[in-house]
Amino acid sequence: MKVFIVDLSVCNGCYCCQIACKDEHVGNDWSPYAKPQPDTGQFWIGLTEKVHGHVPHVKVSYVPQMCHHCDDAPCIADCKAEAIYKRADGLVVIDPEKCTGCKLCFDTCPHNAIFLNEQLNIAQKCTGCSHLLDGDPEEWTVPRCVDNCPTEALRFGEEADFADFIAEAEPFNSEIGTKSRIFYKGLPKKFVAGTVYEPTQKDVIIGATCTLKDTESGETFSVKTNNFGDFWLKGLQDNRTYTLTIEKDGSSKVIPGITTDIDRGLGDIPMAMAR
Repeated sequence: MKVFIVDLSVCNGCYCCQIACKDEHVGNDWSPYAKPQPDTGQFWIGLTEKVHGHVPHVKVSYVPQMCHHCDDAPCIADCKAEAIYKRADGLVVIDPEKCTGCKLCFDTCPHNAIFLNEQLNIAQKCTGCSHLLDGDPEEWTVPRCVDNCPTEALRFGEEADFADFIAEAEPFNSEIGTKSRIFYKGLPKKFVAGTVYEPTQKDVIIGATCTLKDTESGETFSVKTNNFGDFWLKGLQDNRTYTLTIEKDGSSKVIPGITTDIDRGLGDIPMAMAR
């Protein structure tokens, strides 16, 4: 069974995957796999770009998203026309000849990966470039988006061959429970960041220990400020409340009530040093 794996640590937001999909499907009729993708309004693979934090503590994430080719795909179960099917290789395809444009799959897809072609009155989505995979096996072994990824952030192949990667990865929207066949490593997690400085000397404090403690579970995260006085506490859970303690050479500062409903950039944090 085939899977997509996505390593976000090497995705640089170049949009090559998105461009390749457009190049392959816009203006091209690959029936019975897919009718032409519209010029605008549909991205069968789309790169979601998001800015996290507050200036100057900002990170930008890039997450390629497409049909998840779910093992428990609700679109298949809800399709009255029986136009959606799972192939033996695990890819989910909408037969454009059978689709009636009823929109049931459009409404039921929890990943928002199905689009309605209003001109043709059919549902459309990523096919995993099945038309290429079913052709000459020496010419095409991966979809166009994967072939066009310059950093190999996006890969495609047999699930068994990516077992080590999958063991450390996670599905996107895992709480939905559709058994996605796309596995991500490095999905954005919440962070708390800031810059610690000494207000009298007006200089940053290097090597201060910054510790976040979850007020409910007691779990802690700790780093030291770098040569710029900055600290980044990463990999935090959503919607938790933390207490931040900053310590250096007998001096300390405590900041309670830091929540991770969003990524927190705390800005400049003054801490008087003991003399």
